[in-house]
Amino acid sequence: MGGVRKLAVPFVVPGPCGVAVRDRLKHLTSRDEEVLRAVGEHQGRLASRDLKARCADGLEHSAQTWASRKRDLTKESSSRIAGAITKATHDQWALARRCQAAHIQTLEAGIRTLRHRLSLPVGEPGTKRAAGGYRSRSEWFHKSRRLAALEARHAAVVADRQAGRVRVVRGGRRLLSTRHHLAEAGLTEEQWRERWEAERWFIAADGESGKRFGNETIRVTPDGEVSIRLPAPLAHLANAGHGRYVLTTRIAFAHRGAEWADRIAANRAVAYRIHLDTRRGRWYLTASWQRPVVQTIPLEAARARGMIGVDTNADHFAAYHLDRHGNPLGDPHRFGFDLSGTAGHRDAQIRHALTRLIHWAVRVGVAAIGIEDLDFTTEKTREKHGRRKRFRQLISGIPTGKLKARLVSMAAEQGLSIVAVDPAYTSRWGGQHWQKPLVTPHRTMSRHDAAGIAIGRRALGHPVRRRTAPPPHDRSDRAGHRTAQAGPGTRGREGTRPPATDRPPGGPSPNGTRTREPSASHTVRDAPSTQQWVPDSLTHTG
Repeated sequence: MGGVRKLAVPFVVPGPCGVAVRDRLKHLTSRDEEVLRAVGEHQGRLASRDLKARCADGLEHSAQTWASRKRDLTKESSSRIAGAITKATHDQWALARRCQAAHIQTLEAGIRTLRHRLSLPVGEPGTKRAAGGYRSRSEWFHKSRRLAALEARHAAVVADRQAGRVRVVRGGRRLLSTRHHLAEAGLTEEQWRERWEAERWFIAADGESGKRFGNETIRVTPDGEVSIRLPAPLAHLANAGHGRYVLTTRIAFAHRGAEWADRIAANRAVAYRIHLDTRRGRWYLTASWQRPVVQTIPLEAARARGMIGVDTNADHFAAYHLDRHGNPLGDPHRFGFDLSGTAGHRDAQIRHALTRLIHWAVRVGVAAIGIEDLDFTTEKTREKHGRRKRFRQLISGIPTGKLKARLVSMAAEQGLSIVAVDPAYTSRWGGQHWQKPLVTPHRTMSRHDAAGIAIGRRALGHPVRRRTAPPPHDRSDRAGHRTAQAGPGTRGREGTRPPATDRPPGGPSPNGTRTREPSASHTVRDAPSTQQWVPDSLTHTG
């Protein structure tokens, strides 16, 4: 076992802290759309200006600069709208800083790998733990140029971070680059311009507890009426009192509608966002609110009724049900999905697969699901995997972050906990110890199915190996039990294992030798010791 890294301790993943539901704004009139576009364009322009000011402040940001920016925005909108814009600006700037730190880590990982491989002789073979030298002088030269480029890029990003500079594009950098590839994207300039402007709009408002229906700027009544408090320059567009515009549509949240209705009835904070899907030409209203932090159950309580181990793959989840002692029950289950196509299609596929997995977990009666704590942040670079482009695309396509958020949120609604385990060696050890023993004429076991067992056993606190080494024969009573499959209080745990039922009588034993079929004995020696021998009087001669 030399060289095996130390494994992280399993832990129960904290539950979700927020909820978001969405409904479509149907049957909007042309006047409604005109007002929504005007509000979105006006507030989007204010948001862009505020983001520019926040990026200019950099690390010199303080409460005074925040208050000054909010006062400037209040003159052209309202105090609540200005607060929502400045809060969204701070969230966007903080996200850019986190992405900047992650980019620096990726560059440092690539630089370390390049320096290591360039230091080795050309043609030096690699090992399982580290890559070897490059295969030719030409490749060595190109990689040295690649190292110089990464070092220059790393120095520039580090300088930006130390100075507090971030690169943020309102509307999205990907959509911005699409402007130069309209033919490949299948868009005209007018279509791209419409999508670009819609992405830069800002029609959102944070909730406020104690206010009517939980939000004073975008108000939704229990019967579904939607009204918006217009900014000061657009107050002439109002069709209701106090500078409000009431939409002609009505909404009804089908998902979590009762929970939303309870919140607005108690005047608890609910945040709303209105946006336009330019591809479909549809308007949507998203409602979100925070939940109180739910205390996670202890790890031992999550293990009490067994576990379902789930191995995450590029096209399916491989799951296996285990009892609390780590014994696999039944057959493996696979929940497939397709991650090709658009982002919406991929997200729907993940949701459907997780729904089937969670419903199965509820049926078998477990309290938790064990899953790997995957993170491919430093594992998908060109320097790490070289020419294995398909493998890099494979691990890059697995939405680990979205998968974690979806699974935790959906499992919490069914009363299930998520136990995260270290992913090291699960596929290797699962295939070594579980794949072959569980194969039967009616059951096929893949390496992924065996990895699901390894993950489940690690989540339960058991070793991946099926049985521990047996004690010496003369000290079996002192050396302890030879298996980790049963608890100390289980009846018969010290007994011998039953004979194999799949071996025919008289057939070869597992070690290859042929054994004789036992037969019933007819000798007197087999009689019980309490029976007395009485001679027959008819045959007795003396």
